Amino acid sequence: MVHRVTAGCCWFMMLVLGCPLYAAEKLVGLQSAPSIAMALPWFAEETRLYPKYDLDFQLVYIASSGIVTAAMSSGNGNVGIVGGEGPMRAFLAGNTDFVFIGSIKNVLTHSIMGKPDIKRPEDLKGKRIGVGRIGGNGHYFAVYGMRAKGLDPLRDANLIQTGGAPETIQALLSGAVDAASVTTPQDTRAAFLGYNYVIDGREIRPPFIAAGFVTLRSLITKRPKAVSQFMHTMAESLKVMVSDRELAFRVIGRKIGLTDRKVFDAAYNQELKVLEPKFEINPASIQATLDEISRTDPRAKQIKPEQLIDRRFLEEMEKDGTFERLGLK
Repeated sequence: MVHRVTAGCCWFMMLVLGCPLYAAEKLVGLQSAPSIAMALPWFAEETRLYPKYDLDFQLVYIASSGIVTAAMSSGNGNVGIVGGEGPMRAFLAGNTDFVFIGSIKNVLTHSIMGKPDIKRPEDLKGKRIGVGRIGGNGHYFAVYGMRAKGLDPLRDANLIQTGGAPETIQALLSGAVDAASVTTPQDTRAAFLGYNYVIDGREIRPPFIAAGFVTLRSLITKRPKAVSQFMHTMAESLKVMVSDRELAFRVIGRKIGLTDRKVFDAAYNQELKVLEPKFEINPASIQATLDEISRTDPRAKQIKPEQLIDRRFLEEMEKDGTFERLGLK
């Protein structure tokens, strides 16, 4: 006997048994640092927001925005949660497919933390400074911060690649480097252990896309729904992270191996002050980065921030009431 399944039966199975009628949109996201500002995908996973927004999402950690953009260029990622320098350099090199669709944080809050005997910027002369990876946020801040304090980053110190954020703070704590360019909560952790804020990014706060959402224009053209679902998911993830401190401690602490509540609270309080509740992209932050890049790549002088920005999904969430519904103002 041949059994036929009618459309009505399909709807019945979907509604009663909870079976999805359509496959979830698949996306691969690349995260360039395990930090508070880049933690939103962790909260989406923890609170099962991906199924809610019909997404099949895989997050991959790759230290440095430059390596993330290289992976995306070769088809190994759809969206990135990254620092701004990597996508901008890729754009300058001719890959104009890259575009920023939102920003979680438009200023750098890295600091150069030094051993107890290194207290002032001039004490960094001749010292080994861990900067993560060349082209990443830590390296960018080290160069920017040293120049802001009258130092020449090429002549006055030895900038050393130390890997990702966990490896960089470990290099400092183990004595492999004399100082390190790190962000929250690693700077707070170091401070509690007696290390000094030699160049304090909380005071300088250089304009920079410290944690931005980047994707490819070709992906937006082919799969706008998937990118929209991702951005809506991230908006709700931000709401969860900023409104539930206890959950934030559990999730972030587990992901980065942080157990000291005092360190977390200090870092969390500081970081909440600089997060963008509506993912606004500050053109001035892009321009400042282009200006810095233009020191070594004159092509940066020919690019305007607007060429690197697509606000359609931010406008969509404003229009459909997502930000208002979530209380993000």
